[in-house]
Amino acid sequence: MSEWFLPTTERPWSAGNLVVPRVHGADYFARLLEVVEATQPGDRIFLTDWRGDADQRLSSDGPTTADLLSSALRRGVEVRALLWRSHPGSLNSEENNHLGTIINEAGGEALFDERVRRGGSHHQKLFVVRRKGRPEEDVAFVGGIDLCHGRRDDAAHAGDPQAPPLDERYGPNPPWHDAMAEIRGPAVAHVLDTFAERWDDRTPLDHRNPYRAVLHRLTKMPRHTKPLPQRWDPPPEAGRHLVQILRTYPSKRPAYPFAPDGERSIARAYSHAFGRARRLIYIEDQYFWSDVVAATLAEALRREPELQVIAVVPRFPEKDSRIAGPPMLHGQRLAWDLLREAGGERVALFDLENAVGNPIYVHAKVCVVDDEWMTIGSDNLNRRSWTHDSELTCAVVDPDDVLPRTVRTSLWAEHLGLAQDDPRMADLSDALALWAEREDAPGSRIRRHLPPAISAATRRWARPAYLALYDPDGRPRRLRGTTDF
Repeated sequence: MSEWFLPTTERPWSAGNLVVPRVHGADYFARLLEVVEATQPGDRIFLTDWRGDADQRLSSDGPTTADLLSSALRRGVEVRALLWRSHPGSLNSEENNHLGTIINEAGGEALFDERVRRGGSHHQKLFVVRRKGRPEEDVAFVGGIDLCHGRRDDAAHAGDPQAPPLDERYGPNPPWHDAMAEIRGPAVAHVLDTFAERWDDRTPLDHRNPYRAVLHRLTKMPRHTKPLPQRWDPPPEAGRHLVQILRTYPSKRPAYPFAPDGERSIARAYSHAFGRARRLIYIEDQYFWSDVVAATLAEALRREPELQVIAVVPRFPEKDSRIAGPPMLHGQRLAWDLLREAGGERVALFDLENAVGNPIYVHAKVCVVDDEWMTIGSDNLNRRSWTHDSELTCAVVDPDDVLPRTVRTSLWAEHLGLAQDDPRMADLSDALALWAEREDAPGSRIRRHLPPAISAATRRWARPAYLALYDPDGRPRRLRGTTDF
């Protein structure tokens, strides 16, 4: 089973884990409430986030993100947070500043982390709860769901009442599809390693910008982290799942002490899994662009004449303005043309809509290969996520051959409007025929997605914008211009 993983010389993996997918923000938030509200004095919480909204309600009647963490701190729980120090003046920066200030004033330790490559972001989303004296109750969450507006949607996809800024075609409360992985067992320690490595980096948190140093002082946030408390032993085995925690870090200066050349284990893990694919690669992705990423899929399609690729993506970009839209559309069209050239009709893209016809914004980052290897994480299938930003992904293999198949069929049941036990979903060789059959069928939510072609005049400015701003390359110079990671 471990043949699906990268060798341990690149990234450790562990057996004896239990992984439970938490599909939809409402399910994840409900589980997070249950776990955090059970914490007691001496327990520890560690979290990273791309964006955290202090006032985001985690259930219909609360509590908010700030309420949940402040309450835990009052009970004597230790809380440490790494929040991305976003670009000046952005909504992310304002919201993360607000949440971080509340955590610090309540007695926790929240830090703004801008130790990224220029133009990059900390996109990792993790939440770890360790129970003092009760390691069997330790849990980690990894995936795509931020603690912010727009994420608290459920399978009905009516949207979160606290709406995010999104293209107006998604409506006033955009439907939102997303996923997290709940992890119990030894892999919890590997997730925590990711937090600890970033926390222990002695590079000043505000090293790029004197203005940020002033903001840090105003919000009483230090320039350097304090040492973490002594680590506890890893939690005991909790199940039979094999888990490998994968990451992306860019090559930058000053270098990450834990990744001097950057880290691209996410990219290498996908390339390795695609190289083993024989029957079906199923993807849910927010972007699904980049010729570099598409090249790895195209190679698999050329090698395996029976291989099929199905991807679920958003119908529209999140900001489809005259300036922001074309670079994103150009990137997706690049990937689409490469894949269709390699696989022809064995490749299909779909988007989703809810019961009343409103498009669903697909923010999930899920991949299942041959019902044997699966990922849930923060990374998208693009060069930015594979090389340039910080990302975190949970790869899983089930020795009993159950979990990846169950994840795929449960997602298909929702999208295709079928019963979970419908036998048609078990036949990987006929997957594309089933999806084609379910287009416009009663109860189905899928619609065929064709990335629009853009004019030659638009491409002249959209392509350089796409390469420089939307899908930059964070690899060392010796690897740029290649398909190596």
